Amino acid sequence: MAFDGVTIAGIVSELKKELTGGRLYKIAQPEADELLLTIKQPDRQRRLLLSANASLPLIYLTEGTKPSPMTAPSFCMLLRKHLQNGRITEISQPGLERIVHIKVEHLDEMGDLRSKTLVMEIMGKHSNIIFLDENGVIIDSIKRISAAVSSLREVLPGKPYFVPQTQEKLNALTADAQTLQRALAAKPQPVFKALYGSFTGISPILAQELCYEAGVDGERPAAALKDAEYKALFEALSRMATAVLEERFAPNIAYVNRRPVEFCALPLTIYGFGNVSYDSMSALLEAYYAEKSSVTRIRQKSSDLRRIVQTALERNIKKYDLQLRQMKDTEKKDTFRVYGELLNTYGYEAAPGAKSLDAQNYYTGETVTIPLDPTLSATENAKKYFEKYGKMKRTYEALSELTREVKSEIDHLETISASLEIAQQEEDLTQIKEELIESGYIRRKGGTKKQKITSRPFHYISSDGFHIYVGKNNYQNDELTFRLASGNDWWFHAKKLPGSHVIVKLDGAEELPDRTFEEAARLAAYYSRGRDQEKVEIDYIQKKHVKKPGGARPGFVVYYTNYSMSIDSDISGIRPAED
Repeated sequence: MAFDGVTIAGIVSELKKELTGGRLYKIAQPEADELLLTIKQPDRQRRLLLSANASLPLIYLTEGTKPSPMTAPSFCMLLRKHLQNGRITEISQPGLERIVHIKVEHLDEMGDLRSKTLVMEIMGKHSNIIFLDENGVIIDSIKRISAAVSSLREVLPGKPYFVPQTQEKLNALTADAQTLQRALAAKPQPVFKALYGSFTGISPILAQELCYEAGVDGERPAAALKDAEYKALFEALSRMATAVLEERFAPNIAYVNRRPVEFCALPLTIYGFGNVSYDSMSALLEAYYAEKSSVTRIRQKSSDLRRIVQTALERNIKKYDLQLRQMKDTEKKDTFRVYGELLNTYGYEAAPGAKSLDAQNYYTGETVTIPLDPTLSATENAKKYFEKYGKMKRTYEALSELTREVKSEIDHLETISASLEIAQQEEDLTQIKEELIESGYIRRKGGTKKQKITSRPFHYISSDGFHIYVGKNNYQNDELTFRLASGNDWWFHAKKLPGSHVIVKLDGAEELPDRTFEEAARLAAYYSRGRDQEKVEIDYIQKKHVKKPGGARPGFVVYYTNYSMSIDSDISGIRPAED
C-alpha cells in the first residue's frame, strides 16, 4: 500500500508527540536520497528516517542505524551547517497532502534566532526532501529538479517553494454532503475510484474501506447511487475525517493467510478480523516493510533456483506433449492388426488389382472396408499391415515407458517449485538446492561437500493442543512421514496437487477432534499449489497406510482407501508453535 494522506496524518501525529521540542543532535545521509536524523529530548533520544527513494519513499521513527559514507554529501553538510543543535518547534501536514513540514529554530552565525523548514514530500517517483528558509525559498534539496526535468515546478536553490496543483481534488476533512454527492455523481467511474479520484489523501484501499463501512458496492457506477447511499458514504467519510482531526489513529496491518497485504492508520475492516494492531505508525511501517523486504530478499536469492526449475519444467513439458502426440499416432495399431487378420481370413475374396475389400470384423460383427495396395496380393497387404502394427506397437510400448518417466519428472519438478514458493529462510533454499544437485539439475562444484541442513519443518499447535508438522520440501516430507510419524498418526496432502506433507501427532490420544482434522487440512491446502483456490480437496489417512515405492523420488508416496474433504486455505486462526 502506498503512503496516503491519512497515513501521513498518523505519522505527523506521532512525530509531534515524540519530537517537538527536541534538538537535532546528529544529521546523516546514509544513502543518496535518504536522511537519518537523531533528535535528543531531555529523557530520550529518537531517530527519524526520511527516504525520498523513488520506489519506496518513507518517513518514520526507527531504532536502527545505518552506516554513513566516509565523506558526507553536500546536502548533508548544508543541513549540519544550518540545523545542527536546532530545536524542532513544529511538525505539520498541509490538509491531507502527502507532505510533512518540520520547522526548526536555530542560531545563525551572528547569534540571531532563525527558523527554517525541512519539507518531506512523499509522492512516489517525485518524492523529495527540500530545505527552505523562513520566507519559503528553497535553499537546496536532496534531488534538484530543473525545468528540463519538470515543466510544472523547478526545485532549485533560490526558487520559491510551492506544491504544484496537478489535480483538482477536494479536502476530505472539510467536505460536506452536497460536495461529496456532486463530486461522485460527476465521475463515470466505480464508486471507490470516484472517491479516491475526488478527495486528497484517500488511497484506493481506504476508498474501498469507506464503501465497505457504508454498505455500498464499491464497483457500482458512482452516478447510479441513491440519496441514502450517498448519505451513508458521507457519514463514513465524516467518521474518518473526525478520527484524523482528533488524532484517534489505530495503526494496523491486514493479513490474508499470514501474508501482510495492506496497512492503514485507521481500522481496516474490509479484510475481516485477521488484522494486527500496533502502538505507533513507525512500529507498523518498520514491521511491514521488514516482512515485505524479507519476502523480496528470499525471492531474489531463490531466483537462480527458480530459473533452473522453470527451464527444466518447460523442457520436460514440451517433451511430454510431443510424446503424447506420438502416442496418439499409434492409436491405429490395433486397426492395422485386425486388417491383417481379416485379410488372412477373407483375402481370397479380393479380386486382383482391387483397391479395397469389404469384410466382416468377427470381433465386432461390423462390416469394415480394408484399403488395399492394388499392386500387392492380399497376403502381401496383410503382411504390410502386420508390419505397421508391429512398428506402432513397439513405438507405443517405448513411449508408454518414456511418458511415465517424463510425467514423473514433471511432477517432481512441480513439487520443487512449490517448495520454493513457501521458502522463508536461506536455510530452506539450501535443502532445495541439495535436492536439485542430487537430481542432476545442478552440478556440485568440485571439492564442495554436502551442506549442513539446518532448515526445520513448520510446527503448529491445533486449537485442541495437538502438534502439527508441515514439510517445507521433499526431503522434509519424507522425514516427517517415515521417521517422525508413528503408525496411527494422521497424514494430510492436497489431492493431485504439489504440496507439503502434513502430520498430526496423536501423542497417546485415541482419536482427533473434528476441529483438528479441519485445521490440518487447511494447512495442507495452504502449503500446496492450490492455496489461492476457494476450496482445495485434501486427502487424509493414517500414516501406517502411506507407502513409499522402492526407488521413488523424494516426497513421492502411494496410498489407498483414504478419506477426503474440501476446505479453504485460511490458516489465520492456527497458532504456530514457539520452537
